[in-house]
Amino acid sequence: MIQQQATILWNRALGLDCVHLGLSFAQGFPVSVPGQFVMVRIGDAAMPLLRRPFSISGILGDFRQPDGIELMIKVVGKATRAMAGLRSGQTVDVVGPLGHGFRVPDGVVRIYLAAGGIGVAPIRFLAKEMAARGVEPLNCHLFLGGRSRHDLLCRGEFEKLGMEVTVTTDDGSDGRQCLLTDPLEAAIIAQRPDMVCACGPHGMLACVAGITERLAVPCQVSLETLMACGLGACLGCAVAPRRPSGDYLHACVNGPVFNAEEITL
Repeated sequence: MIQQQATILWNRALGLDCVHLGLSFAQGFPVSVPGQFVMVRIGDAAMPLLRRPFSISGILGDFRQPDGIELMIKVVGKATRAMAGLRSGQTVDVVGPLGHGFRVPDGVVRIYLAAGGIGVAPIRFLAKEMAARGVEPLNCHLFLGGRSRHDLLCRGEFEKLGMEVTVTTDDGSDGRQCLLTDPLEAAIIAQRPDMVCACGPHGMLACVAGITERLAVPCQVSLETLMACGLGACLGCAVAPRRPSGDYLHACVNGPVFNAEEITL
């Protein structure tokens, strides 16, 4: 983990209310794992005091020696609106990488990825990292969901990697009009994967965890949660353990990626 200034390389529109940022670091960036995040602050007195957490959505340069990172920002308030308005050459203060990411064990051949809305960010990083490692794309199947077609982010990138992509929307504007978990469950029953990795809204993750537990498939979920510090000091991102006698976990230091059977969703 380091704290340093990052320079905005580019800012591209992504859907109706999201942007895709490229950040460069003069001293490089530590090797990162898909699912890890950074805490970002804009150097403006008018901005909120606390940093904001963002999942790393990709690496710039070599995975083993990154020059920078990619972030996806969904505009939901004052801070994210300011982030979405950044221009090339401007700087932000970044702390990271933080947390624990996805852990794909050796021997995993078939993997299903599930991404809902802006939850596609760490899943994109994971897919690209697996492609860089030479994982066969035909064994990776992405289930991409959103409220409408405008929420289906990065679809073309996954298709270019050679992955099968199943799309669902709540309003039927693209793909199937159903929950993402409907085709995911059907696919698991038809051809059991070695593991499932998911990120998205809490309700989606709870449903994914329920399906994978019932069908005995290992599952890791990346939680989307508010964080004040990102370092385990404020204890604001508490996660209830599955075992009643267990201590509470915290998304920033114990996660944000957890084995689904370890936590209560």
